[in-house]
Amino acid sequence: MELNKIMMGISHELVAGDPDLEILQITSDSRAVEQGMLFIALRGTVTDGHDFIPMAIEKGAAAILCEEVPEERVEGVAYLRVEHTDVVIGEVAANFYDHPSRQLKLVGVTGTNGKTTIATLLYHLFSALGHKSGLISTVCVIIDGEKIPSRLTTPDALTLQKDLREMVDAGCEYAFMEVSSHAVHQHRIGGAYFRGGIFTNLTRDHLDYHGTFLNYLHAKQGFFDSLPKEAFALTNFDETNGMVMVQNSKAEVHTYALKRDADFKGKILEQHLDGTDLIINGRELYSRLVGTFNAYNLLAICGAAILLGQPEEEVLRIASTLRSVDGRFQTVTSPKGYVAIIDYAHTPDALENVLGTIKELQKNHGGRIITVVGAGGNRDAGKRPIMAAVSAKLSEIVILTSDNPRKEDPDKIIDDMMEGLDEDMSRRTLRIANRRDAIRTACTMALPGDVILIAGKGHETYQEINGVRHHFSDLEEVMKITESEKGGSRN
Repeated sequence: MELNKIMMGISHELVAGDPDLEILQITSDSRAVEQGMLFIALRGTVTDGHDFIPMAIEKGAAAILCEEVPEERVEGVAYLRVEHTDVVIGEVAANFYDHPSRQLKLVGVTGTNGKTTIATLLYHLFSALGHKSGLISTVCVIIDGEKIPSRLTTPDALTLQKDLREMVDAGCEYAFMEVSSHAVHQHRIGGAYFRGGIFTNLTRDHLDYHGTFLNYLHAKQGFFDSLPKEAFALTNFDETNGMVMVQNSKAEVHTYALKRDADFKGKILEQHLDGTDLIINGRELYSRLVGTFNAYNLLAICGAAILLGQPEEEVLRIASTLRSVDGRFQTVTSPKGYVAIIDYAHTPDALENVLGTIKELQKNHGGRIITVVGAGGNRDAGKRPIMAAVSAKLSEIVILTSDNPRKEDPDKIIDDMMEGLDEDMSRRTLRIANRRDAIRTACTMALPGDVILIAGKGHETYQEINGVRHHFSDLEEVMKITESEKGGSRN
């Protein structure tokens, strides 16, 4: 594509070079530069892309988009200056890939908890309705059934536009994606045209990045502020910040709720460890999803599907067949008679929701709740004691262990968690830094009727220790143990 077409509609200054230059690809990674590419110099928290402009040119970059043009310029290379490269990179990518989001019905999901579940269930719902669809989530990217592993909740701006282009080329009609607060703040969704946005809830998270809860709120709010008037904004009316999120949105606002009257109103009739009986907009259905938090998720996906023009009766029929997402309230029943639940809950509120659900389901069965939980290293340390206190308040036994310690000492993280416990809570708490040993200990202690919650990592198949990712899966560990129990022995 010609350089001037890539920069169309974007305020910039062509300092040197040919505006009609043919650009073969764009990148912000100097290591990935090849002949004929446009290199975009981004300022990061650790490195500055401007320092790598000479390397990019040496590797064959045909054009440079930057904030500061080098004094020494190479003949034949085009240099373009913009005020902030991070702000415009999404629009540049959208131009290059011919605005794929405008050729899809793209829906974004944001909030502290529930993003992955809602986006993934929407993908499965629309696939079952017969529509080719795409998914961009924490777990993976799916393009018309083909899975691609994912490392970020929301990909960088260039990858996002490339993924959306591939969805269009594959014939997808719809795309559903998680929108993280980081992505909004870092302009990763720039250039993306959304037909709808969904808000789940807002609780303490990512304060290591945003600094304050208000900054975190404003980042999420920025997504709804950017929605076009043709879009819908579907918000949780029971959530304290539900209407705050959409107060400045130009989009058409709709609500869902369990406790208040809303456009999409639900009521839980009965809950079980294997599903929920509920009413949505006057229609009764049984869902295989468990817990009040999943009832909200179900309301959100049904509401979004109906707002996207799908027939309500068919939406509710298919919704009743949807299963839980990997690592989200995923249950394994032991031959010994206990149930292990793997869940991604890694915030105080998410833990409280999951444990509250388990406690409600357990009250007529008399079994204990054993919680295995840790907290991530090099992240918001303030939530550590809160997570431990929530776990101890709602469990009979707690095992504090490692999550992804990253570059922190796992024992120091557990020390921080222990600060949230009183004397009684401490007596019911074990410290086992090795996560594999912690899970095995919980299973050894469990009696028939008990429920073990293994929280924090969910779908993840790695554990990050000292900056290195090692293969580790909570589900795999539990499955090994329950398999060994079938033979009446442990190994």
